[in-house]
Amino acid sequence: MEFIVSRENLIKPLAQVCAVLSSRPPMPVLHNILLEVKGGTLFITGTDAEVELTAQVTLFSATQDGVATIPGKKFLDLCRSLPDDSEITASFEQDRAIIRSGRSKFNLSTLPAEDYPTLADWLPNVSFEMAQSTLLNLINATHFAMASQDARYFLNGMKLETDGHLFAAIATDGHRLARCEEPVSTELPKHDVILPRKAVLELQRSLDTKGDTVMVQIGTNNLRVNLGKMMFTSKLLDGHYPDYRQVFPRQPKYDIAIDAQAFKRACMRMAIVAQDKENKVKLARLLFTENQLKITASNPSLDKAEEFLDIAYNGDAMEVGFNIAYLLDVLNNIKSERVLMRLTDTTRPCLLESDPSSNAQYVIMPVRL
Repeated sequence: MEFIVSRENLIKPLAQVCAVLSSRPPMPVLHNILLEVKGGTLFITGTDAEVELTAQVTLFSATQDGVATIPGKKFLDLCRSLPDDSEITASFEQDRAIIRSGRSKFNLSTLPAEDYPTLADWLPNVSFEMAQSTLLNLINATHFAMASQDARYFLNGMKLETDGHLFAAIATDGHRLARCEEPVSTELPKHDVILPRKAVLELQRSLDTKGDTVMVQIGTNNLRVNLGKMMFTSKLLDGHYPDYRQVFPRQPKYDIAIDAQAFKRACMRMAIVAQDKENKVKLARLLFTENQLKITASNPSLDKAEEFLDIAYNGDAMEVGFNIAYLLDVLNNIKSERVLMRLTDTTRPCLLESDPSSNAQYVIMPVRL
């Protein structure tokens, strides 16, 4: 097998595919990527055995169809080191790959293509199309609330659920929760799965706000997103996601409307003062009185800050504490002029959403003062 490709066409898809490779793979062949030539098109596949990306690259020429592996990150680094207008020729003989460009030649060892694990073909339970920008919005609006290394492994991912004409993404780490939903044109069955954290972040990197529509396919154990010249596939987490609807305030007593940008800037200033090496949780105290909010923060070094904001609120005076980082994560995703906070009391979950309400909702647990 031999093919010729321009560096310009190759470098971006090659970098995207190599991003999924693990630095400590469970088997040596997973240091490699799979190269397959079919009818003048190069298919590049990379996987860590959990997440798989396949990209298509148009070739200048190819002698014959075939398949081979090559060390992924080494091949990427060599291509990056070549001049921008380079043409790259790759040929494969037994257990060697020979890469040529101009007066440069590289000889790399390979491993058998038949040993390369790919996520097997499977039949989806749910299939639908949506805009890339819409799918990216769902992920951007919720991914920050995923757990990272929680012993409850099912929280280290994002729940995706379909029901009727709605597709929703939910993430929680047990202290805060984010949910966002988007309408789809296809009527979908009721179905839910958990996409692992790494897969969520890789999919987020692969999506483009200016891209066309994508085909989303969800099965029992796998999820696939067809991005045109890029195919994303991931295994799913096997676990029971908690009933997140129970944490939403059912009958909130207090509705408080606040200027979103003013609140965000105030929290950013509070976070600066609350920062301390020994203080892992940056705490903000929010004192609500009639049409006024007082925000205070301090740290063990006795630094203090306070700020007042005008709000729309006519209830009883109350004081509640929140992790400032959690507040900022929500405020960074709210695009409306005002944010609405809904509280039952100072110890129960607080609901935050855009005012007027949007397709995203956020719940944060208060911190005991």
